[in-house]
Order: sequence, then structure tokens, then C-alpha cells
Amino acid sequence: MYSIVDIETTGNGIKGNKITEISIFIYDGYEIVDEFTSLVNPECEIPYFITGLTGIDNDMVRDAPKLEEIVEDILKITENTIFVAHSVNFDYNVIKNELQLLGLDFIRKKLCTVRLSRKLLPGYHSYSLGKLCSSLGIPLTDRHRARGDAHATTLLFKKLLRADGADEVFKSFLNSRSQEATLPSSLPREAFEKLPTAPGVYYFKDGKGKIIYVGKAINIKKRILSHFYDKKTKEIQLCQVTADIDFELSGSELLALLMESNAIKHHYPEFNRAQKRKIQPYGIFSYEDRNGIMHLAFNKLKMAPNSVLTLYNPTDCRLFIEEVCKSFRLCPKYCHLQENVKTCSHYRIETCDGICREEEDLALYNEKVLLALNHIRAQKENFVIKEKGRNTEEESFVLVKNSAYVGYGFINREETITAEHELETFLVPQNNTLETESIIKSYISKNPGKELLLESNCED
Repeated sequence: MYSIVDIETTGNGIKGNKITEISIFIYDGYEIVDEFTSLVNPECEIPYFITGLTGIDNDMVRDAPKLEEIVEDILKITENTIFVAHSVNFDYNVIKNELQLLGLDFIRKKLCTVRLSRKLLPGYHSYSLGKLCSSLGIPLTDRHRARGDAHATTLLFKKLLRADGADEVFKSFLNSRSQEATLPSSLPREAFEKLPTAPGVYYFKDGKGKIIYVGKAINIKKRILSHFYDKKTKEIQLCQVTADIDFELSGSELLALLMESNAIKHHYPEFNRAQKRKIQPYGIFSYEDRNGIMHLAFNKLKMAPNSVLTLYNPTDCRLFIEEVCKSFRLCPKYCHLQENVKTCSHYRIETCDGICREEEDLALYNEKVLLALNHIRAQKENFVIKEKGRNTEEESFVLVKNSAYVGYGFINREETITAEHELETFLVPQNNTLETESIIKSYISKNPGKELLLESNCED
């Protein structure tokens, strides 16, 4: 026996979603043997856009029964039945969450008519209820009202029961270990089955092939499955629009983190929140003015010629230059810590030897600036981190030059690398960002000694 269900809701996520209408048809495989349909008072306001979609407004539900008044009817009519719905996880989870708030458990076997249709009726452009019913000639009246959609789903279900190969498919879907009821309704099982149990990054895609979420994992398949079991609103919304999943192997968690960071910034996926903010890099640089005095300054990186150091906000740049100014007895005016002044008078820096007052030899001052620049350059490191490859025949590497992440690569273990420039043949160039710097610093702090220092390219 099957209970074929459709609900209308207030649309406030999954856990905040309140039922405004419910319709249940009891179907024995041949005919409808019972029905329960009712408006429901959600005890909250119905948003205007929901009323525009369903036609259900606050006046319609004001005198309708509250869920607690009809819950016994829902439990009784669905008892010992298989719960069926179009995109079943949405309807099932909303009802389950609503009943949990009333202190009641709701556990039923589930079948999804979207997943069943994709398997038994392949080849359609869209598997939304409206378009599928139109393609199959199934009458659908009162669209986006619970009874109209539930009745159309019942007629669709009747076709599915009689489709070629239905017995085997239904048996497979009802197998508790098949995970069919767990997978997103639009995701082919084959897309899930191909996923590896290895480290890497994965890409959730919508029906148009657009990447909508990027993640990383030590075990890709296990991590993706956890998305399907997660009942947070964001996860359920993500799964509702997921039609395919792709992946790239990384060999290690370090590379997975770096690849994920790059992919998020490149694709800007709708369901990713972290790392999407574009952080403006700033460069510290020097220049010589028309009087021959060398300055230290900072600006946005693209406007900082021959930058000697990259930082990610003006405050860090200013604090860094302050320390250099103190250490090398430079002038705050010519380090742009004070603007539009004839002579410096910085409240924290009193080490200026008088270049701004024409009391210090110009050549001597410029020599101090050059010493400061060489000191900054000398702090930069060149190193490579070796990690596991994607298979036993290869290993991976992460390359850092002048303290900036430049990329990663994979090398066959039989290759002989004797010099840094030989790595560049295998290098996948990447952007250095605040996030990649943080990832690499965190890795080094947790894995001391893993970085192999390379000869510095800095000038003496």
C-alpha cells in the first residue's frame, strides 16, 4: 500500500517551514482507496511570494485546523504504507520535522517519483512534475495546490508501476542499503557510484552543468554522502538542485585544500560561503622622487611596481612599514606614514636622522633604504612540499617562491628532479591568496620539517 503525498508550505527553509495544506492519496497499486486533504493553519504569516505561487493566503488558513488537530489522521492513514512523493525528501522531511516538534516520530519507507521516473522513463528534458505530466499526457489541475499535485503524482506513479523493468527497480529502490531514498532526486545513481573513496575536490552541478558547490574531502564518496544525510536547510536546498557531481583527485589533504580554494574563487559557486570574498592584495614597494630621495610606500598590488612584499590590508602594510622605519632609522615622511608635512613628527617613531630637515646625507639615507629592502627580500623563502600522489606511481608537490604560493603538480616517482626549474614542467600555476597562505602556514606548523628549502633567488 502506498501513501502518495503532497504538501504546500510557508517556504521558510526546512526546519522553519510550516505546512499550509496537505493531501494524501492511499493507492493499492490499482486504484485510490482512501484520501485525506486539508488546509492547515501554520500559526504564522504566509509570505506574499508563496501566496502568489499557491494561491493560499492568511485568510484561507485562519480557520483551518492546526497540525496538532489533524496529526492523528495523518499518522493513521499513512500507517503501514510506503511514503511516495515527487522529490520525496522535501515533503517527508518537512512532515517529519513538524511532527518532531509535537513530540511524535514519523518513520516510513520512501519512494521518489522523480528518481523512479529518471530510471524507468529516461530521456525527458525535465522531470519537474508539471513538465513530466505534460510530456506523458497526465492531467494536472490546481498546480501548486496539494490535492492537484498529489493526484497527478498518483497517476504518474501508476504509470511507473507498469513500466518495463518496474519490479526490479522498485525492489532495488526499497532495499534499505540501496541509498536510493537518500540520493538527491535529480542525481543519477551512476554519478554517485563513480565517486572514489580517495582525497580530492568535488563539484556539485545543477541541471545546466553549472557548478553550484565545491568541497574537499579525504574520502570524497563518504563526504558527499554526508551532504545527503544532513538535514540543514542549506544542504537540503543544495541537494534539491544537484543533477551531477564531478571530482578531481588530489592525493593528499593539503592539495585538496589548495585546489578547493582556487576552485571556489574561480567558479564562485552559489552554495559556498567561505572564501568567496575577494580580498584586495597590497604591495610594499620603493621609488625615487625628483630630489633623488628613495621612498617606501604601499598601494594596491596592481599599482605597486616591483613589489617586495604582499600583504592583504592597509593596516598590516602600515604596521609593517612602521617596524622597518624604526629598525633602519628611516623617515616616516618618506615612508608615507605621514602625508603633507614638511618634516616628520610621528608620535611612535622618533628615529629619523633628519633627511626631511636636510640634516642627513642623501646618499647615506638611500643606503639605509636599500638595506631595508634587502632585509625584506631576505625574509622570503623558496621551498617545496612533497606529498602523496593520486596513485602509487606518482607523488605531488607544492611550490612556494619568494614566500608566495605559485602552484602544485604531480610527478611520476621514476622522474629525476635535480633543480627547481625542472619542477616547472609539471607545475599547475595558481594564484597566491590570503587563504592559500593560511593553508600552507597551517600545514607547516602541523608538519614541521616537511618543506624542502630551495636556493633563494634574492639579490644580495
